Amino acid sequence: MASQALEDYLKIIYKLEDSSPEDKGVQTSVIAERLSISQASVSNMIKKLADKKYISYAPYYGVTLTDSGRKIALNMIRKHRILEQYLVERLNYSWDEVDEEAEVLEHAISDTLANRMWDDLGQPTHDPHGSPIPSIDGELIKQDLIPLIDVLLEQPVQVKRIKNRSPEELRYLANIGLTTGVVLKIKNMAPLNGPLLVEIEGRDLHAIDYRLAMALQVTQPEGVK
Repeated sequence: MASQALEDYLKIIYKLEDSSPEDKGVQTSVIAERLSISQASVSNMIKKLADKKYISYAPYYGVTLTDSGRKIALNMIRKHRILEQYLVERLNYSWDEVDEEAEVLEHAISDTLANRMWDDLGQPTHDPHGSPIPSIDGELIKQDLIPLIDVLLEQPVQVKRIKNRSPEELRYLANIGLTTGVVLKIKNMAPLNGPLLVEIEGRDLHAIDYRLAMALQVTQPEGVK
């Protein structure tokens, strides 16, 4: 059984690997930055992960997960997202409160408990932020989504996922009514990566920071061509 620290590393590597170019592994410097720890600490853990055959590492190329490492990472992501959904649906947590709780609980619950919680929720496919929940077999639904910053002005889009945002940012989005499922239009986009002015559900206008807009994953609303 992997330790909590190993599980955290594998989960972070999976997420970074998923967003890395296909011909490149994850750089240890990026892992260190993401975890806010020293390069030396990361190098030490990378050696342990490699010894356990959870990752492959090549200098100048980076880190990639092996099949066994990916299986552990996806299982942790599954538990985390089930917990987030359970906290929202059953315990009335707001979506900005659940990540920190799930980070702690995901290491403590068994696969059996996670699966029973998932069944109790009606076997959801996504967490409160729209991120897909891996299946019991470790399969992850591929979403055909684009970031809001790539959308043309006045083009209606529906928010499907909000990726890796802080509690403060999630609270702001909730306060302005920008949650998964709402329909947006970009009314104006400032140059040089400036803020976006968006219309929410055809009514309210709000400014969205460029970095935050990158995290809003959208698609074409149903019935709109």
